[in-house]
Amino acid sequence: MGQSIFVPKEVDVTEGRVAISPETVKRLAGLGFDIVVEKNAGEQSRIVDSEFEKAGAKIGKASDASKADVVLKLRRPTPAEVKTYKKGALVLASMDPYGNEGDVAAMAAAGVTAFAMEFMPRITRAQSMDVLSSQANLAGYRAVIDAAAEYDRALPMMMTAAGTVPAAKVFVMGAGVAGLQAIATARRLGAVVTATDVRAAAGEQVQSLGAKFIMTEALKDASGDGGYARELTDEEKKAQAELVAEHIAKQDIVITTALIPGRPAPRLVSTDMVKSMKPGSIIVDLAVERGGNVEGAKAGEVVTTANGVKIVGHLNVPGRVAASASLLYAKNLYTFLETMVDKEKKELAVDMEDELVKATMLTHDGKVVHPNFVDTVKPVAKAAAPRKAPARKAPARKPAAKAAAGAATKKTAAQKTAAKPAGASSAADKPAAAKSGENPDGTNRTRKGARPARQRRGERSRRR
Repeated sequence: MGQSIFVPKEVDVTEGRVAISPETVKRLAGLGFDIVVEKNAGEQSRIVDSEFEKAGAKIGKASDASKADVVLKLRRPTPAEVKTYKKGALVLASMDPYGNEGDVAAMAAAGVTAFAMEFMPRITRAQSMDVLSSQANLAGYRAVIDAAAEYDRALPMMMTAAGTVPAAKVFVMGAGVAGLQAIATARRLGAVVTATDVRAAAGEQVQSLGAKFIMTEALKDASGDGGYARELTDEEKKAQAELVAEHIAKQDIVITTALIPGRPAPRLVSTDMVKSMKPGSIIVDLAVERGGNVEGAKAGEVVTTANGVKIVGHLNVPGRVAASASLLYAKNLYTFLETMVDKEKKELAVDMEDELVKATMLTHDGKVVHPNFVDTVKPVAKAAAPRKAPARKAPARKPAAKAAAGAATKKTAAQKTAAKPAGASSAADKPAAAKSGENPDGTNRTRKGARPARQRRGERSRRR
């Protein structure tokens, strides 16, 4: 079909993942696409250029983006990147649009059709396209590995001739996809695991993994839309904080995973809670990029508090398992893009009425189209309107033209007044004199001063 896909090397220095794999190169080629992968795009995911070439892709450079019909990325393109894309190109990525409305406006201005993969609805049909789940699974796994690396003791209980090493106590806050994987991983490593969540339904899942579920009786359930938790009331926050404060002081490792889409991460662990923990305890904050669940956490840093507690705030935790994360992410993108291809004609055919398209499309045809951002981005577009003011200079001449016409009319009126005999009616000075009802000599047909002329014409007619 002659349509092409371009996969760039991510410009973010913390991003080691790539949006395509040798397997998905083969599958996309089977759909009729020509695939170009930027040189060394998969280097940090341990996918060398030769593997992409064997699968059927060409190795190119960043400028090849200008010819692509589809661009596959991990992260939202920067305004500089999107300016190089072809107008009308499809761009699939984890867009992270909340708080980045300026970049969304830039994508609309560039005329690309952008899809936010993290908005994929959590329905049966879209399970294989769910980037949040695939990447959160690895984030939960990696959180436990990072905690174990910082912890200066063994996680499992060990019974030896020299004595017994007690099992580490791990507390997971938030039993979503990342939290459940963290529970499973910690259990495999032999830790004693407890977990909490504000959604009552999460309790069964936690217990099925061999962990103990704790939840305050004051909080019945805080389930929200799409399987996410809703924001807690002040009373619920207080009750939950009291439960956590009592439990957290006894823990060796705490992993926080709570996020609410479109809002800053909820604060779960206060400074006082951190102070109550034993020296050498570890906290891993998986929400640090959204403001953090833990007071004192710093994005991209491992902070050691005055009482010897380490707060781990690594950025892009799925990217710390780049080789595995890339394979899963690439499959997510392929499965979604496949739904927008006409298999018989082997060409792109986006169905604007498809529920997956409606849920994920951010921009299209020069506009922001996602309902969550249409109003938010509007002020950015309006702010640019004054720059067009110079183009409106032409209409500004109209009043001047009218003024000139008025001056000419006044001049004519003055001439007429001067031509009148003394004692002529002053009606010539009225605005009606400038209307289309004037005689060729400038006098008004309805003016009294014109009656003698009509009478004279009538007299001449009778004489004939």
